[in-house]
Amino acid sequence: MLANFITVFRVFLCFIVVALLISGEPTLFWAAFVLTIIVIWFDGLDGYVARKFNQASKFGAVLDILCDRLVENIYWITFACLGWLPLFVPLVVVTRGIITDGLRSLALEQGYTAFGSSTMMQSKIGRFIVASNFCRFTYAITKALAFAFLILANFPVMLGKGTVNPFVPIAYTCAYIAVVFCVVRGIPVVIESKRFILPMMAQPVSNKLPEDNSETK
Repeated sequence: MLANFITVFRVFLCFIVVALLISGEPTLFWAAFVLTIIVIWFDGLDGYVARKFNQASKFGAVLDILCDRLVENIYWITFACLGWLPLFVPLVVVTRGIITDGLRSLALEQGYTAFGSSTMMQSKIGRFIVASNFCRFTYAITKALAFAFLILANFPVMLGKGTVNPFVPIAYTCAYIAVVFCVVRGIPVVIESKRFILPMMAQPVSNKLPEDNSETK
């Protein structure tokens, strides 16, 4: 489906952005910036296409979360490797992503999704922080601004003695707000997932070994 193709294609574009940034060439930095804008645009385009052509599905929702996670991790890790951000930023984001996605997979087994009408979030505050369009949009915009402006803030151009890059404060403000937002939006998922975890913990584990059906020689 077209919507899923757009979702996956975003990840491919991210790897191109990484290659361009590693090059250190100013011209290629402009290309990386433009491709980042396209990646950001595709994040909303895939959802629009899915709704427009009635391609929305649980698989598409899971794929969207998976590719979103890949995209943000690729950017955060790349920025840290280039020395633009401290190491704790990708560590926090990746750790949070692994925890929340693991817990969401338990909910998915019981028919619940991360967002939408069948979201696993039951409390009003949990729905607002995690699943509301306002918080999702705000978080997405903050990340998008952080990714785009971090490239501009570290553009390999001599600005002249005493000149300050005007994008630096915007870039790092957005980056750290995005990290805080990332952690805050993960807390309700951890809290509300207990109703999926506790029943599993109560289930006894069978110690019986599988039968060997092979013939005795």
